[in-house]
Amino acid sequence: MSSIRSFGDIKLFAGSGCPELAQRIADYIKVPLSPWEIIEFPNENLLVRLNGSVRGQDVYLIQSHSRPVHRNIMETLIAIDCLKRDSAGRITLVAPYLAYSQSDKKDQPRVPISARLLADMIEVAGADRWMTLDLHAGQIQGFYKIPGDSLTAFHILVNYFRKKELSNAVVVTPDLGFAKRGRNYAAELDLSLAFVEKRRVSDGTGREALTLIGEVADKDVVIVDDLVDTAGSIKEAVHLVKQRGANDVYVTFAHPVLSDPATERLRSLPIKEIVTTDTIPIPPEKMLLNITVLTVAQLLGEVILRSHEGRSVGELFNE
Repeated sequence: MSSIRSFGDIKLFAGSGCPELAQRIADYIKVPLSPWEIIEFPNENLLVRLNGSVRGQDVYLIQSHSRPVHRNIMETLIAIDCLKRDSAGRITLVAPYLAYSQSDKKDQPRVPISARLLADMIEVAGADRWMTLDLHAGQIQGFYKIPGDSLTAFHILVNYFRKKELSNAVVVTPDLGFAKRGRNYAAELDLSLAFVEKRRVSDGTGREALTLIGEVADKDVVIVDDLVDTAGSIKEAVHLVKQRGANDVYVTFAHPVLSDPATERLRSLPIKEIVTTDTIPIPPEKMLLNITVLTVAQLLGEVILRSHEGRSVGELFNE
């Protein structure tokens, strides 16, 4: 009787984008990281060289598109090509954070759809599957012809806040685009929901006016989003809820992109706690005292094991 699995053993490789997270995943599933060399030449060209064969093996490349983004994207593609040319049985790109997830459509004339281009490059390089967390736009899944797992850190973040027992609180989304997922947070935490609405003003300035839909007076507030880049929307949302009489303000998001001036903005805001994950490593100079970082290693490790063994991923989330 044949085995469910048609591939060899698990092989884990850590890219330069999230080496600490890759090690946590390896520790969790008790599979060591495989050795390889990533060499950058003086002309900035990259070479990836394996220190052992992956022929017929089930390979997982763990690589987040953190800074330097384009170097890490190119490293991803070259690494996949290297693994393919060594006859890996199956190659899965585990990208906790995928770059260009906000470039999912033509929202103005004469612009690219970069998320689709990145999907095409990953496929052409030779990946057989992909895995990521909290895509900014769910339709990006349709850009890939190869199968993949679009996961979320939602349950990790919700469980953390559930332990705080914030009964007199309200969930707030910094824009209407995150309203549906904000509703999921509110439902799981048994809290009410409010939204920040942005609209263009008609006085010729072109600036946006902010309106809060919902009540936050004398309540704690949990502002939820999928990522924080420059923290401009978070800054506006925090100021708005404070103006409306909110008590303690918490901010939570999956991906700590934290482009300048995000750190200074967050440091200056009256936020009790910022809760995020380790999909992107936060450098020491950006690690604020009120930041709590939760790991996604167990989640990704479980999905890797289930993928390897041919078991349902949906069962993890009772789906």
